[in-house]
Amino acid sequence: MKIIYLANARIPTEKAHGIQIMKMCQAFQGVGADIELVVAKRINLEFKDTDVFDYYNISEKFPIKRLPLFDLVDRKRSLKGLSVIIQNTTFALSAFFYLLFKKVDIIYARDEFSLFFLSFFKNNLVLELHNFPRSRFFLYKWLFKKVKKIVVINNKLKEMTVDLGIDPDKILVAHDGVDLNQFTVIETKEECRRKLGLPLDKKLVIYTGQLFKWKGVYVLAEASRFLDDSYQIVLVGGMEYDRIKLEKFIKEKQLDKIIIIDHQSPDLVPYYLKSADVLILPNSSRERISRLFTSPMKMFEYMASGRPIVASNLPSIREVLNERNSILFKPDDPRDLADKIQIALDDQKVSEKALLDVQKYTWHKRVKKILER
Repeated sequence: MKIIYLANARIPTEKAHGIQIMKMCQAFQGVGADIELVVAKRINLEFKDTDVFDYYNISEKFPIKRLPLFDLVDRKRSLKGLSVIIQNTTFALSAFFYLLFKKVDIIYARDEFSLFFLSFFKNNLVLELHNFPRSRFFLYKWLFKKVKKIVVINNKLKEMTVDLGIDPDKILVAHDGVDLNQFTVIETKEECRRKLGLPLDKKLVIYTGQLFKWKGVYVLAEASRFLDDSYQIVLVGGMEYDRIKLEKFIKEKQLDKIIIIDHQSPDLVPYYLKSADVLILPNSSRERISRLFTSPMKMFEYMASGRPIVASNLPSIREVLNERNSILFKPDDPRDLADKIQIALDDQKVSEKALLDVQKYTWHKRVKKILER
């Protein structure tokens, strides 16, 4: 089976979607598909000399085609919202001309703009949906009827798609996943801390990922007020702009017990997770994407690490986590988060149950489910 995976993305990238894209391609290849990844030819000086397959810990290579586009964002030029429209449209046109006469079994994409143009001539399109902006309802309503299959990352997205009049049988819920082999770390917690230069004498409360406000990192920072000096909060990752904003917030609020560590390569993340006493998934309830639509990859990585998880009690999170495999706290409540962190230190049963539950959320099983449906 020949599959094109289409994504308007920079690869490699410091963002989580890069992991998802590369691991999905690896999994397609693992079930015997002939996979080609088609992405944007975008400037990313941070990764200029990086081998993409080494960066994502992928041993079996597959072809990657980089398509040209007009990218004002990466050239540091801004026409406000118009820059994104130009970028999306020019990539979609590049993809259209590259794929129009390609003979493949499936064109699999998480880029609705590219599929829109292709949908007039192709009937082998599969759309993976991660969000549902109201501004794109008209586009979605057309595209949903034209594509062969819709893959959504949680049940709320399926519900909203059905509400547009789409046959439920056309929609497959497939939560995000994890590479379990990558998160099987044989080193002890203390050895991991030494490797990373983390404190050996503290209870480490660790968050990994982006530092957007809707991710709840500001609530986690404020929770430090309610923890004693034996605790250390460690925030790992984020873009430079977001790190600067968060650092300013921490300084203004006179918060302490917080370390912010720059973005780390995917191969180091398992060691940070193994270093933790507690892992935090503090998503805010104040934005729809967080409350309803997300299926965070860090959630599955946390589960695979064997460490206790404290997570926001949100519909999106509860599709996977519950009271048996995590400790849930009231979203946007720093005091309740601090209380639940202290409870989690003495509850190893939740981490054992999470490790058991995550076995069904591998990229390999996700791909098999998509192809067999």
